[in-house]
Amino acid sequence: MAVAKKKLVLTYVDSLRTDMLQRAIAEERAPTFGALLERGVLIPDCVSSFPSVTPVACSEMVTGVGSDRHWISGMNWYHRLERRYVEYGSSLDATRAFGVFRALYDLVYNMNLAHLSPEIETLFERLDDAGARTACTPFLIYRGRHRHEVSLDGLLRRAVDATRLKFQHHTWGPTDLFYGDLYASRDVPCKSTSIPGVRDEYAACCGAELIKEDLFDFLLLSLPDNDNYSHKHGPEASVESIAKADGCFATFLEAAGGLDAFLEQHALILVADHGQTAVHRGLPLAELLGQQWSVLQPSDDRPELAQLAVSPSGRAAHVYLLPGEGERADAAAVGERLTEIEGVDLVCRLLDSNGQPLRRLEPGMPAAGGEWAVVERRGDALRFRPGEDVADLRDGRWEIEGELAALEAVVEDGRLRSATYPDPLARVWSALTAPHSGDFVVSLEPGFEAVDWGGVTHAGGGSHGALHAGDSLGPLLFVGCGPRSADERAQWTLRDVAPAVLEHFGLDHE
Repeated sequence: MAVAKKKLVLTYVDSLRTDMLQRAIAEERAPTFGALLERGVLIPDCVSSFPSVTPVACSEMVTGVGSDRHWISGMNWYHRLERRYVEYGSSLDATRAFGVFRALYDLVYNMNLAHLSPEIETLFERLDDAGARTACTPFLIYRGRHRHEVSLDGLLRRAVDATRLKFQHHTWGPTDLFYGDLYASRDVPCKSTSIPGVRDEYAACCGAELIKEDLFDFLLLSLPDNDNYSHKHGPEASVESIAKADGCFATFLEAAGGLDAFLEQHALILVADHGQTAVHRGLPLAELLGQQWSVLQPSDDRPELAQLAVSPSGRAAHVYLLPGEGERADAAAVGERLTEIEGVDLVCRLLDSNGQPLRRLEPGMPAAGGEWAVVERRGDALRFRPGEDVADLRDGRWEIEGELAALEAVVEDGRLRSATYPDPLARVWSALTAPHSGDFVVSLEPGFEAVDWGGVTHAGGGSHGALHAGDSLGPLLFVGCGPRSADERAQWTLRDVAPAVLEHFGLDHE
């Protein structure tokens, strides 16, 4: 059995920005988080995934690997084998465009049991196998070793009553799993809900019931409401939602006897999946590309006729070249058009070993090896692949050619760094070589967000998804576990969370 000196709580606050957390503490709106910062080691600039959206970031957080290995590529992506889009809930209108039940099925069932790579184990699976008692409040990636029956409740029960057969089978998760209206491993006096804005209270209530009865060794406590508030009001207004998350976490601590009593028995990791930046304009990428090529539509009856698939993911997007019947889209022409569109910042794609455009018509790695990744920005282009030319801040090594200005990067003492695009080479490479990646992955300029398939953006509020630092950086706090100093690494990323948890329980990451 996994042995740890203390139980561990991994607390996740969606879209939490370090500067806004510190502002909330300074304004005395987040006293509990403030007390934790005083006792722990804070990494203020932990780097997210790319695209920096919740499904990709959460997968990275609980597996310790990037999308090239965990296989989750965005809020929306194109399934080459099934010839359809996968939609994880970009907006209610986008969900409706693809069909509520299809999108719900992908989100809460397929994401974990079909889309997440079976070759990679989650924290819950590793800890379950080691004999630890695991638990999770509503969180996108929950795959574990324990069988849970569906228990529809509340509005969701009424909404899907007519199609109940779709949700009758079980799922696999941690020892205790709470997922809003869908799964509850035990009876708790907590009002289940899947409605944004009131999910923090539900998570805190479930966590409080578990901690009162000493029912876990590892708990992932998810506080997601800050994301919805920041989307609606903008990240600069998020002191309000951070204060709410702080209050909910305080409620959880009260069940343990308060902060001091909690820390006597528990270690804690506090983490955000990504940041958010203000957006003022929507970018209708599918519409713009549709002026030259036929673009696959949601629930299209004739997908074989489309030339392109476009998958918006907040402030990023995938564009796929399809093997449709008839004339195929020219890869070079699509790439050139993307670089011309106002609001597109970076255009990323793979080239074959000879430097020629690569078409990815099947799932998986496109070739046996030797590919180049290329990033284009405002006339500059940088090519790179694993090699020995330079190191990044995490000691990955790369062969590079072209203009560093494409990533606003510099090489100093043999190390490549970029303040504008943190950990750029590893993140872009992982995104492009993921089996469900588009032939192009684009990152948008500050202020722009891709219009989703429901016609929705968060213009006037906030969003995320880009490679840009504003979207990508968030806090990572260790209390009673982890490093003694933030300086132990030159750059921390979400890929460091799972190894830290496993190390706490005396387990190796790989």
